[in-house]
Amino acid sequence: MTNKQMILGMELGNGYGSQVGSWRAPWTSPTSYTDFDRRIRYAQAAERGKFQFLFVPDGPQHEVDIEHNSPYFSLDAMLTHGMIARATKRIGLVATASTTFNEPFNIARQFKTLDVMSHGRAGWNAVTSAGPSVAANYGVRVAPSGERYGRAHESIQLVQSLWGSWGPDAWVHDQQTGEFTRKDQVTPINRGGKYVASRGPLYIPPSEQGQPVIFQAGASPNVFDLAGAYANGVIGSAHTIDDARKQRSAIREAAKNAGRDPDSIKFFAGFQPTVTPTKQEALERRASLIGGELPARVSYLGSMLGVPLGVEDLDRVLNPADLAPVRPAFVDPRAQRSFDLVREGWTVREVLGHGVIDYHPSTVGTAGEAADHMQEWFEAGAVDGFWVCIDVYEDGIDTFVDEVVPILQNRGLFHRDYEGSTLREHLGVPIQYGTTLG
Repeated sequence: MTNKQMILGMELGNGYGSQVGSWRAPWTSPTSYTDFDRRIRYAQAAERGKFQFLFVPDGPQHEVDIEHNSPYFSLDAMLTHGMIARATKRIGLVATASTTFNEPFNIARQFKTLDVMSHGRAGWNAVTSAGPSVAANYGVRVAPSGERYGRAHESIQLVQSLWGSWGPDAWVHDQQTGEFTRKDQVTPINRGGKYVASRGPLYIPPSEQGQPVIFQAGASPNVFDLAGAYANGVIGSAHTIDDARKQRSAIREAAKNAGRDPDSIKFFAGFQPTVTPTKQEALERRASLIGGELPARVSYLGSMLGVPLGVEDLDRVLNPADLAPVRPAFVDPRAQRSFDLVREGWTVREVLGHGVIDYHPSTVGTAGEAADHMQEWFEAGAVDGFWVCIDVYEDGIDTFVDEVVPILQNRGLFHRDYEGSTLREHLGVPIQYGTTLG
């Protein structure tokens, strides 16, 4: 057992769940995509489970199969969090906003408003956007990587400068003297660079945590450099402990190179559990959520294994003759797990039911199995915590909160209550107001 405890975030996306077929689950409402009362209930359940933050991903991308699948993202991340802020008290609220297609002044205004509204619980996942379909929505072409990240650096510095343009002691609001603010402490920043600029000031006073927390998402060297300079949280993607450990080390080294304390930046790996009383129930549940992607997933599994597979092979156990020539395509980090499951004797359908083609590692089984996975990664020094992507929100969030969280708490791996009221306190990261750079 360790004295250090993990930090948990809950993904809250399109209203259904992380699995592509979650919208068709018989136990959920097919109209959850626009049902914000349900989102409030899900957020409150995560807060009941003492999750440190909710993570709302965002990206106005083109949906490939809107005829059969729900969009991945929420209708609007900031409006969603604004609503949740008024229905919760402690849980942090992290939302994505691109530096590529948003002006810094708008980002600064929206997130600092959310921070004040939530009494210091806001976080900005500052990302760049490279998808052609996203760029097309703004009538432009995708900018080169150097330009995107150059703009990102300037945007984050500018946003932080705007956040600090209303001095921490500027707001007097003295009704007797008539002094509302100390004028010399609410000042323009007059800051600009190659890509973005703003005069300021931003007329919003500090929240209880000063200003929002900066997050980053991704696993590229550019992301690590950006995170090392500005972020206190990184939303990562890793399929093995070794990969997660390397990513965590890279961002900590980047923070050190930027003159920051490596402990001030936290790394969160994605985790996609399905939790039921038995393994078989979990496999059946997960397989039912694959939906119309089943033929494509069978084919992709075959390509990873080096064995041609079709839907006619779903209930087949690959025999030794099938496996003899198999050499997993290690260009995909998920291949080794798929190969191991095939060798254990699972059918093709059951291998897919284990979530081997999910975007993040999965456990498909009991609450204890989910807790074991999280404990193994955490105690291996691979992560500071997880962002948990529940298969179907309607019942999956409550199940995780009621069954997995108590196991982690009983093992001393997760706190039993909030120690503070702000997101910075939840993460254990320093107070900041304004930019730390010149």
